[in-house]
Amino acid sequence: MQNAIHMLKSVTGIQMNSFIITTADGKVIAIDGGQRNNAEYFIEYLKEITGQQVPHIDGWFLSHAHDDHVDCFMEIAEKHADKVTFDKVYYNFPSAYFHSHEDQSAVKTTEEFYQVLPLFADRICICSGGDQLDIGEAHFDFLYSTDFEFKQNVCNNSSLVFRMTLGGKTVMFTGDCGVEAGQKILRLWKDKGLVKSDICQMAHHGQNGCDREFYEAVAPEICLWNTPQWLWDNDAGKGYNTHFWKTIEVRGWMEELGVKKNYVIKDGTQVVVL
Repeated sequence: MQNAIHMLKSVTGIQMNSFIITTADGKVIAIDGGQRNNAEYFIEYLKEITGQQVPHIDGWFLSHAHDDHVDCFMEIAEKHADKVTFDKVYYNFPSAYFHSHEDQSAVKTTEEFYQVLPLFADRICICSGGDQLDIGEAHFDFLYSTDFEFKQNVCNNSSLVFRMTLGGKTVMFTGDCGVEAGQKILRLWKDKGLVKSDICQMAHHGQNGCDREFYEAVAPEICLWNTPQWLWDNDAGKGYNTHFWKTIEVRGWMEELGVKKNYVIKDGTQVVVL
């Protein structure tokens, strides 16, 4: 295997978040996975890139408790434990009780996650900002996790945000991080040199996520967009740039910031060699 980021396509065309990272020293790392109906493709793709009939994941990162991010993981943990094995699961989710009072969009997924948790309870690792982790040649700096201070965009602002260093490149993974969380990351880490990154996963599928100031600080050369065609075009069925999503605006920011390459899942599964 080689040092590479694999950003998996959405099999249904729905927005989702799914990454597999491979390292030259043979490690496999997963981030989210998408919805339940992405599980079959996720497994088959893992087989293809690892050459293993039953692939092994050395670390699985879960950004936050929305179904388009973590349901694939739950599907595999519940129904396909004989097809994929994994070691540690890295996450930091608020409780379903908290979400029931602050963000109804995450209640169902959080309840399902904690029901499934006994299947891998011996492998969980709760991560917080300031933690560090090495999985083979891949180094991770955790910059942010759940902040109960924020009352806006609550579940998205609970996203686990971290920077990976691999193959001499730095990669910022933002999950669905919102403006408030992004600003906190800048306050805590910008002056410590942990925000600037060569590659950036665009927050919240490239719209209504982090603000321009955050991306200016990251200053990426490459952007990773978990963005299907309709969202890339800001088109809910009435034509190009006719809806209220902010994708076109964010695309404009990246052009103005001099981004050299955009990888987008509207074009299928994307591979970035580091």
